[in-house]
Amino acid sequence: MGEDRGGPPNSLVDRFGRVHRNLRLAVTDRCNLRCRYCMPEAVEFRPRREILTYEEMVRVVQAAIGLGIRRVRITGGEPLVRRDVHELVRRLAELDQLHDIALTTNGLLLAEQADALRRAGLKRINVSLDTVRRTSFQRLTRRDELDRVVAGIDAARRAGFDSIRINAVAIAGFTEDEIAPLVEFCRSRRLTLRFIEFMPIDGEMLWEAGQVLSEAAIRARIEASFGPLRPLPRTDPSQPATDYALPDGTVIGLIASVTRPFCRHCDRLRLTADGTLRNCLFSQAGWEVRELLRRGASREAIMAQIAACIGAKKAGHGTDDPGPLQRPDRAMYQIGG
Repeated sequence: MGEDRGGPPNSLVDRFGRVHRNLRLAVTDRCNLRCRYCMPEAVEFRPRREILTYEEMVRVVQAAIGLGIRRVRITGGEPLVRRDVHELVRRLAELDQLHDIALTTNGLLLAEQADALRRAGLKRINVSLDTVRRTSFQRLTRRDELDRVVAGIDAARRAGFDSIRINAVAIAGFTEDEIAPLVEFCRSRRLTLRFIEFMPIDGEMLWEAGQVLSEAAIRARIEASFGPLRPLPRTDPSQPATDYALPDGTVIGLIASVTRPFCRHCDRLRLTADGTLRNCLFSQAGWEVRELLRRGASREAIMAQIAACIGAKKAGHGTDDPGPLQRPDRAMYQIGG
């Protein structure tokens, strides 16, 4: 991938001075798990004709690059259920001035696809894994597939990605007993582990504030079992996690998305699989690009829509506001993680 040698001045600056360089690109709303905090067992997905093609996605990314986007993360749903997603990675890797391509997956199909993804140009991968205990995994995901996820993680390690992170959603009443086994799992494989506070973007709309296991509570439990966590320098001001190291060097990231939101440094733009731009997970509005693409709109028209989306971005997502919480009109799997 080409280096950024200046290029056009970044025009994706919102009203609060935040510069946007990060695009979350959802390739599908479908998933092969049914995690209770994310997706109902019975769910109606978008018709395939409404989902963007890879060619359409690349056109949007090209327009976004023209406005200063330099990093893309491929998401879903579960992106690996989309056929030949490595081909999308390959096309993105050929784009000049795109510095980083990453992907978030549940790992279920990763063993079969890790090598192809790495050869195509994927640099970093995050695997969502909330427990390494089989009965807990089955209870949370409604599927008995833990062994396949672990096999996928091990295949990714062999494939040689620059970075592999394990993401765990922290849910009060569930995660407390999962913390130590997850830390041991990541220590044994030299993986970075991140805990993410449970956010109100679940498909069944069952989230309550009391279900949030806070960053402080997670840290206390880790330190009680493994010793003090040493704060690490923040290498990227926009990163959502506060990173720490255990005495043995294992890196633990804590994302306080509810109790200490990171909106002030957010640099993210989102494109849903059905072609809607979102400037925040909690946005109540979207900016349509699918019809623009299918009417043959110019690159400049797509860039204008992207700029309009960022121009309307609010200061924060509101989970820490004292007033009534305004949930988004879509769940996480319909927006893109």
